[in-house]
Amino acid sequence: MKNVLVLGAGLVAGPLTKYLLDQPDFSVVVADVEAARAARLVAGRPRGQAEVLDIANREALAAAIGRADLVISMVPYTFHPVVAAIAVDQGKHMVTASYVSPAMRELDARAREKGVILLNELGLDPGIDHMEAMRIIREVHDAGGRVLGFTSYCGGLPAPEANTNPFGYKFSWSPRGVLLASKNSARFLKDGRVVSIPAAELFAQPGIISISGLGEFEGYPNRDSLSYLETYGIPEALSVLRGTLRYPGWCETLRKMVELGLLDDAPKNRSGSTFLGLMKELSQAAPGADARGAVAFRLGLEAGSAIISRMDWLGLFEDRPLPAEKGSALDNLAALMIEKLQYAAGERDMIVLQHQFLAQTASGRKERIVSTLIDYGVPGGDSSMSRTVGLPAAIGARLILEGKIRLTGVQVPVHPEIYGPILEELGTLGVRFEEKRRIL
Repeated sequence: MKNVLVLGAGLVAGPLTKYLLDQPDFSVVVADVEAARAARLVAGRPRGQAEVLDIANREALAAAIGRADLVISMVPYTFHPVVAAIAVDQGKHMVTASYVSPAMRELDARAREKGVILLNELGLDPGIDHMEAMRIIREVHDAGGRVLGFTSYCGGLPAPEANTNPFGYKFSWSPRGVLLASKNSARFLKDGRVVSIPAAELFAQPGIISISGLGEFEGYPNRDSLSYLETYGIPEALSVLRGTLRYPGWCETLRKMVELGLLDDAPKNRSGSTFLGLMKELSQAAPGADARGAVAFRLGLEAGSAIISRMDWLGLFEDRPLPAEKGSALDNLAALMIEKLQYAAGERDMIVLQHQFLAQTASGRKERIVSTLIDYGVPGGDSSMSRTVGLPAAIGARLILEGKIRLTGVQVPVHPEIYGPILEELGTLGVRFEEKRRIL
């Protein structure tokens, strides 16, 4: 019997835990700071156990890891290196769905010495995106071809029938991470030239991405796409861009929110203030001035513009107390968004992930390859986000414990022994891509 420790019983842990408990030779301990959340995931499962664990308690964490053969860390990414260091010291494997941080990378040599793998970026984005990209890149290279261009966009969105608010977006958890990511700069490669986008201009010129059967979306670049020339083994590529997908209108609105200062994350004492007061402050409105008009003037917009209307719908001009009066503008915006941009009971979320390749065959012909994943949540059941993040991590954990992944050290899923069987099994679970090829 193999023992798996799942750290964190949050929104993506459900499908992961269920998959592991469906394996006849696995027992699973779900550890969380909230007893009820952990217990809910293992209810009625004889080989499932819930534990209360504060990740900050290093002694208790080390004891829990010591009883496991493998750890899956679904806690906030800042804790992963701490968990990984303990796992390596005890000779335990570890899986995460988060990007490799510098602190995680530093554990590579120690992990190799111990003969354990720290398998990161095994979720959706990052995760499934890497694996499908590498599958196609390897096909092109094995046939003697070259990858001249690679563009990838991914978005977790409301399904079309659940797209019922002016923002075209809904949250299942705190919007803070999404909002902070809106302040990042970006770099990508276009026609052999490095393009750098400062944070203030991230949403200035979104691409228009057409997805068959769904229509048009906006796409904006993620942080640094240049590293994927090496990660994906495509030094020959002239264009490489990885980005985020949103319904139309998101980018223009977030750009103006950034410009206004609504995404400022510096704490400030606004004791006794309201959302209306915050908007007057940020727009530097004159005493007695209309806040909507002042914000519109500050941003160079018409008072009746769609952007001002979205802010109004959200409640930013309401004379109601700030929920985080000693927090940042971003904290208060996030509190309002989680209140207003929620999924209603029975609504589905949707994952859209599309890779586009420009390949050159061995004979010199150019070919366009488009691979698209569209996945929907189950009304009243698992969300698409929880399935597409949790299942790859769970499958990867099984393959490690069964000895089918023999790599050691800090790894991401760009190796055939990882992505091959995981993509194949995801397909049997209904998470599959549709691929189209066209000779140019």
